[in-house]
Amino acid sequence: MKAAALLALLLWQAAPADSPPVAQPDAMRYERPIQLAASDHLAAGAAGSGQACAVLDAQIFPHATPSLTDLRIFPAANGNVGRAHEVPFAITLSEAASEETEPARLLNLGTGGAGKIVFDLQMPDRAYTDVTLDLDPAMHNFLATAAVSGSDTLGGKATTLGSFTLFDLASQHLSRDTTLPLEESTFHYLHIALSVSAAPGSNAAESFVPSMVQGAQVPPSREAQILYTAVAETSSIATAGRESVAKFEIPAHVPVERVSVELAAGFKGNFSRDVRVTALTGPAQAADDDNRAPLPETVSGTILRVHATEAGREIRSEELGVPAILGANLQRAAKVDVAIENGDDQPLPIAAVRLEMRQRKLCFEVRGGSSAAPESAGLALYYGDSKLVAPVYDYDRLFVASPKPMVAELGPERLNPNFIPPPPAMQPFTERHPQALWLALICAVCALGLVAFKSSRNVD
Repeated sequence: MKAAALLALLLWQAAPADSPPVAQPDAMRYERPIQLAASDHLAAGAAGSGQACAVLDAQIFPHATPSLTDLRIFPAANGNVGRAHEVPFAITLSEAASEETEPARLLNLGTGGAGKIVFDLQMPDRAYTDVTLDLDPAMHNFLATAAVSGSDTLGGKATTLGSFTLFDLASQHLSRDTTLPLEESTFHYLHIALSVSAAPGSNAAESFVPSMVQGAQVPPSREAQILYTAVAETSSIATAGRESVAKFEIPAHVPVERVSVELAAGFKGNFSRDVRVTALTGPAQAADDDNRAPLPETVSGTILRVHATEAGREIRSEELGVPAILGANLQRAAKVDVAIENGDDQPLPIAAVRLEMRQRKLCFEVRGGSSAAPESAGLALYYGDSKLVAPVYDYDRLFVASPKPMVAELGPERLNPNFIPPPPAMQPFTERHPQALWLALICAVCALGLVAFKSSRNVD
C-alpha cells in the first residue's frame, strides 16, 4: 500500500500545469490610452464603425513580452477593476507584401541606329516601378541614357515611359546607378534603347557593346515597399579619426532593422560613404544558458547622393538608409555604434542619425454610436504580464486591412494605477516539503524489503 501511495504521489507531481491565465487589466503593469485623430473621431461617431490602426512605437517593447504576446485592448478602467471585455485586434508588420525581386527576361539584344544598344524585357506579371539593369560590373566610368517604352505585346503599340540617366562615376569616387525609376506600370514588355558614352574626365577607352547588358531585376513596386518607425535618434555626431560616429543605447527587445541619415539643410554636395553598424549587447543574465562574453554584431552598407549634370545629362541618385537587421539586441540591451567612413574627405554635415524598425500597426474595429464619442474614446492598451500567451481572435484570423483605416494614436506610457501585483507562485508540495518525498521513499523501500524478507522465509 505504501508503494502505491508513493506512485500516486509521483503521478500527482507530474500532473499537467494549470491552463494559461486569463488576461485582466488589473494584472497589467502598463497602460496607454488609445485615441482617434480628431477628424476620424467625429467620423466614427457619425458613421457607425470602421477599422482603426495605431502605430506601435519603440516605447512598448522594453516592458512587453519579447513577441508582444501580452498586449491587450480593454475599455479604459476609470477606477474600475475586475473582469473586462477584451477588444480583438490584429498586429500588422510593414513588409514588401508578398512580392520579391524577380528577374526580367532579356530579349532581342542588339544594336540600333546611332550606335545604340537596344533590347526588350519580358516583365513579371505584376505591377512594378523600379527596374535595375544588370550591366557588366567590369564596365566603369560611363554615362548612359535609356529611352524606355512599354507595350502589352512584343513589337506592338508602345507607350513612352521616359528617358533616364544611368551612370558609373568610379573615377570621381562616386557611385554607380543602373536603375530605371519608372512610374508604376504593368506593361508585359519594355523596349529600351541605351546610348552609352565614357564619363567626362575618365581616361578609359571602353568599348560599350551589347554584351554589357546581362539582364534586369525587378524589385517590389514602391507602393509595396517597407515602411519604418524611428526607434532612436541622435544629433550628437563625433569625429574619430577618419570616421563620423553616432552612439546609441537600446533597451532589450527593441528591434533595429534599418539606419538612416539626415543631412544638414542646404547641403548640396555629392558623396558615397561606407557605413558600419556595430551592436554589442550587455552581459548575459544569470538565467541565460550561455554566460560567455557577448560578441559584437556588425552590419555594413553605403549611403550616397549624386545630383549633377554630366555631358548635358541630369543625374539624380540618393540613398540615405542602410538595412541593418540586428539580432543581438532583441534579447538584451545593446550599445549600437554607427560609423560613417569619410576617408580623406571632409566629414558630412549630418543633422541626425536614426535607428529604425519596420512599422508595426495595431488594428481594431471602432464601433460608433448616435453621439460623437465612439467606443474607441474609452479604450486603452495594456501590457506587462509575462504569464500571458498570445491571444486568439477571429478578428486576427480573418483580418483584411482597410485601404484607408482611421488613424489612432497611443498616448504616453504610464504605470497602470489599478495594477494588483500577483500573489507569490505556489510551489508544489514536494518543493515546499522536500523531506516528505524522502520519507515516502524510505518507507517504500522498507516495505518492499519487509515483503521480500517474508517471502524468503515462506520459501524456506
